[in-house]
Amino acid sequence: MKIVFAIPVLLVSFVFAACSSTSYDDPTEEETINVDWGSTDLQTFSQKMADSLLAAPGLSYLANPNKGNDQRVVAYMGGISNETSEHINTRDIMRKLTTALVQSGKIRVVADEAGQEELGEQVRFQQGSGRVDPAEAKAFGKQKGAEVVVYGSLSSIEKKKGRSLENLGGKSKDVYYLFVLNCVNIESSELLWSEEAEINKAQRTSLFGAE
Repeated sequence: MKIVFAIPVLLVSFVFAACSSTSYDDPTEEETINVDWGSTDLQTFSQKMADSLLAAPGLSYLANPNKGNDQRVVAYMGGISNETSEHINTRDIMRKLTTALVQSGKIRVVADEAGQEELGEQVRFQQGSGRVDPAEAKAFGKQKGAEVVVYGSLSSIEKKKGRSLENLGGKSKDVYYLFVLNCVNIESSELLWSEEAEINKAQRTSLFGAE
């Protein structure tokens, strides 16, 4: 009897395993799997900050006749400190923000640290390899100087409520995210623009829900 009973169990296991599948989802759709930091939060924060910065009246004061016809502000995209309890790659936020700003055609962005390393390697190759025409080889000392630095912080407040008779055996978790971004004039250290974005996420798990 034990051997006969084991066969249906194995068959059921194989059936459930065969039901497993993988598919592509729309990356712009709202993500609601849990309250942890996700793609929707990344997209929401980045887009709001980009829209606000592009419309900031404080940047108009950087117009200068010496800049010629191109009066766009030259920005250096700094870091975003992660002050949450989660492991969040805040560089992704800055990358999406940078992409939005550059694609707008309204702000010029100079290379970050990673970009500077790539540039340095290429200049050294052109100057010292002997493979590049000296008349066309690029040199250090001609990079565009940034006028402003953009940097910020991401913080969160978490509240949890465990299972109890009061909530019928369920549990809950709320997470509040606050994203603050600043734009500072390099020469004067003046704060030209500051914006904050916030999201509150709530997760409710019933008595029979997963831990």
